[in-house]
Amino acid sequence: MSTLNRFLFIKTDNAPLLIFRIFFGILVALECYGAIVTGWVKRTLIEPQFTFNFIGFDWLQPLPGWGMYAYFFIMGTLGVCIALGYKYRFSIISFTLLWTGVYLMQKSSYNNHYYLLVLISLMMCFFPANANYALDSKYNTSLQKNWMFGYFKWIVVLQLFIVYTYASVAKLYADWFDLGIIKILMQSKAHYYIIGDLLQQPWVHQIISVFGILFDLLIIPALLWKRTRNIAFFISIFFHLFNSIVFQIGIFPYLSLAFTVFFYDAKTIRNIFFKGKKLYTENQIHIPSFKNSFFVIAGIYFAIQLILPIRHHFIKDDVLWTEEGHRLSWRMMLRSRTGTIKFQIVNNETEEKTIVNIDNYLTKKQSRRIASYPDFIWQFAQRLKREYAEKGEDVSVFALNSKVSVNGKPYRAFIDPKVDLANTSWDYFWHNEWIFSSKKEK
Repeated sequence: MSTLNRFLFIKTDNAPLLIFRIFFGILVALECYGAIVTGWVKRTLIEPQFTFNFIGFDWLQPLPGWGMYAYFFIMGTLGVCIALGYKYRFSIISFTLLWTGVYLMQKSSYNNHYYLLVLISLMMCFFPANANYALDSKYNTSLQKNWMFGYFKWIVVLQLFIVYTYASVAKLYADWFDLGIIKILMQSKAHYYIIGDLLQQPWVHQIISVFGILFDLLIIPALLWKRTRNIAFFISIFFHLFNSIVFQIGIFPYLSLAFTVFFYDAKTIRNIFFKGKKLYTENQIHIPSFKNSFFVIAGIYFAIQLILPIRHHFIKDDVLWTEEGHRLSWRMMLRSRTGTIKFQIVNNETEEKTIVNIDNYLTKKQSRRIASYPDFIWQFAQRLKREYAEKGEDVSVFALNSKVSVNGKPYRAFIDPKVDLANTSWDYFWHNEWIFSSKKEK
């Protein structure tokens, strides 16, 4: 029997998975209910006439009226059911589908953490997280067991290792090292009570720069090594609370802390959360009948996870400029973009030209982003084309005076004003040539 088989298919106590299910359910419930209470749903999904969905998912638009409030309330309730272990399989699959829908539905509030939640939810669909301390197992005793296969833990650990490692490597560029992007990120926090002024200090920026790289690079190995585990855990608490307070990114700092249950031995987790319950100690190795299928599926999944974050290296030009290959790549808090643009509609029959008033179409939040991101610009041109086509007009759409500033640098020409974006296709995998080069002055 190979070492890999013993590593993945050993039966271990399932306390970490059970408590993670409870944490996970509570946190996603808070995220969804909180999105309603704080107005996020209203600002992002109800007020806009339309959303900038992921290209290819144009059919995914918010429900009309109060529909998105109901949508998020249902997701929050599913989170409660997950925490309780009630109809777990139905609840986690339903939540995964609904959350993925929201993720693909809009990009105005894009966050890599939303993508991570999609991936973790997908994993949880296949995990036996309702095997105990769940209403399912209480009323169906055939589900009860106090063990799990080792691979459940290592799938989560490997996913986190990929996330943190790529996040660390992505910071190894000039604007992070010269503190330019950190200064920009902190400027918007100057009004914070007590810590606002502190966050503007250059020495604080230097600490954030070094700490940000080292934390992302070392935190997973440090949690895996018993000698450094407790130290790493307390550093994680500081790091994630700092992110929660300063960047206000919802549940994700706390979800990151919840992941640490997979790094501690099951005895410790059971003694803390399920005291008095018997620890599974048999540690038997059982090779399941689906072993080959498992290796194929896991191999494909993690190959995708390893390739997606580096795909921008195979796309022409700099991802910081073009944004092509940025999403799904764990490039977090690396850039600040501002831009200017005008959209000109040309009637192809009468040659009449019209400058679009984007305030008639977009919310303030959308308006702040549209000039800076090429996919937003292209999608808006496509929408204008469809609108005029419905009126029986054949039009072209051009982006005039398009300029972008990345990380506070001088504005530079961004989109070719001679290209008819309404009649230009989007290249999903390679460079779109109508984006001006970052190396070429215009």
